[in-house]
Amino acid sequence: MNMSHPSVNGKPVKQGLYDPKNEHDACGVGFVAHIKNRKSHDIVEKGLEILERLTHRGAAGADPRE
Repeated sequence: MNMSHPSVNGKPVKQGLYDPKNEHDACGVGFVAHIKNRKSHDIVEKGLEILERLTHRGAAGADPRE
């Protein structure tokens, strides 16, 4: 465990807007935003990076249940 970032059960402790009790699986979900609502090319690049990493069965439309 890194003492500069304390954790409980592998999750960071409650701090600011983050609360570990809200953690759950979010397969296929990505969200990038500037905390002060500022537009930037970096935000766009990070959003595109999320899309590139979602090429698993559900995000690729390859889920056999569909």
